[in-house]
Amino acid sequence: MRDQLGHRVYDPSEEEKRSLTGEEVANLQGWQTTDLDRFRRAARKIIASNLDLIEHKADYLICYWDTPGKTAGDAVAGMTAAHRKGIPVYLVTPLPAEEVDGWLLGCSDQVFTSVESLKSFLASRYSREKQTVLWKD
Repeated sequence: MRDQLGHRVYDPSEEEKRSLTGEEVANLQGWQTTDLDRFRRAARKIIASNLDLIEHKADYLICYWDTPGKTAGDAVAGMTAAHRKGIPVYLVTPLPAEEVDGWLLGCSDQVFTSVESLKSFLASRYSREKQTVLWKD
């Protein structure tokens, strides 16, 4: 995406390393069962950072979903935040619609069955030729 479209990609699963201290990263999962207050404090750092980025810097959001009947809170929260802000949400899932959580489908502007079909869409929708230069380096 960076080479073809000039877009930067943000992976929220990497946010844990940027938002938390070394101690928090090492103990986060354990604290979920042993120290709920510490877990919440650390988890809320990640949540705040992810939602701030979506609300203030994202041009669109992509969610890949391949788990039938299950919903991850972070995916739902991010998709909901983007949807509420009018940021396009693109869902990629190999699953039939009846196996995807309705909330995910409801927040999605478009659903793709493969990463390749999403890439093709993004290339036509956001090609460099269609981008406006706002400033020159």
